Amino acid sequence: MKAVVLAAGEGMRLRPLTRTRPKPMIPIGNQPLLEHVLEAAKEAGIDEFVFVVGYKRERIQSHFGDGDDWDVDIEYAVQETQLGTGHALLQAESHVDGNFLALNGDRIVEPSAISAVIEERRETGRPAIGVTRHRNPENYGVVELDGRAVRSIEEKPPAHTVKTDYINAGVYGLGESVFDDLREAEREGELEITSVLREYRDALRAVRFDGLWLDVSYHWDTLSVNSGMLDRVPAPVAETATIDERATVVDGTAIGSDARVRPGATVLPGTALGDNVEVGSNAVVSNSVVLADATIGDGAVVRDCVVGENASIGPNSTIEGGEADVVVDGRVHGDVRLGGVVGDNATLGGGVTVAPGTVLGNDARVETGAVVDGWIETDAIVRRG
Repeated sequence: MKAVVLAAGEGMRLRPLTRTRPKPMIPIGNQPLLEHVLEAAKEAGIDEFVFVVGYKRERIQSHFGDGDDWDVDIEYAVQETQLGTGHALLQAESHVDGNFLALNGDRIVEPSAISAVIEERRETGRPAIGVTRHRNPENYGVVELDGRAVRSIEEKPPAHTVKTDYINAGVYGLGESVFDDLREAEREGELEITSVLREYRDALRAVRFDGLWLDVSYHWDTLSVNSGMLDRVPAPVAETATIDERATVVDGTAIGSDARVRPGATVLPGTALGDNVEVGSNAVVSNSVVLADATIGDGAVVRDCVVGENASIGPNSTIEGGEADVVVDGRVHGDVRLGGVVGDNATLGGGVTVAPGTVLGNDARVETGAVVDGWIETDAIVRRG
């Protein structure tokens, strides 16, 4: 069975990092999120893929190519304008023959769950959807069940109306007829897969699972998913990395190629250092995702932070970490664990203090000794006082 992986979206809630890369290429444990999706599907027995790409698609296509590095075959379909998951799936129609699997490219799912959805489709011939429990179902597609049949699917309903904690896991077992159904449902504006699936009613079978399901929607998800994956699958230190004998690098970390950890530096659990990252003498990095070519200066403290590609954090600067209230799309997310986000090519001078929840735009510059808080725009300059 072939898998169609939906990877065309931008991920607006993950800006500024998604200004230069599509959401599925956000690194988790020094691998793109989409690579984890591919590996889970491969473990479930899939060796043919169609990636539906769109926004910044060259980043995906140059990384994955034709799939040879993973011993799979990858084809590409292009969604020129992002008009929803249903519209994205339609772009793959010419690549599909018979039954197929559809997956969201930004959710890491237990391979056994993928296998179970495949088996359900093959055995019953009915459309199937993977569902799992979540403590905040109102943030996703809430699925109400009647035994194994799906009674309803409602996207992000008000919390006070939610009657179940089952959500759409983003794993679908489908047949070619879904494309006709999608075309019939297509209208001006966005078209979601669930707009068709909810019309199937009792014909749609739910496959429940309680295993791994990780979603990256917000910056703090990047940190928690990265930490969760490093706990689950220990990442080796790259052979070309250099770790000084006086530095401390604990378990539950990932160290990329040509990374350098200087004397007295400490790299704590939940941290992924990308390729060619430098951590200066006596610096501390904890529960952070540090993208390629970034520099963390001597004596700096970086906790609960996403540090963009080629960003620079000056000596003795402090990103203290911890919980904060963060506003995204006009909604306040309370007490999320996010020390901060430092965008690609952003620069923090020496002795800078970054308050929890701060998001610093790409190419922004914070001058020596400044205190920074809140959302800072791309190319902004923050001065002391």
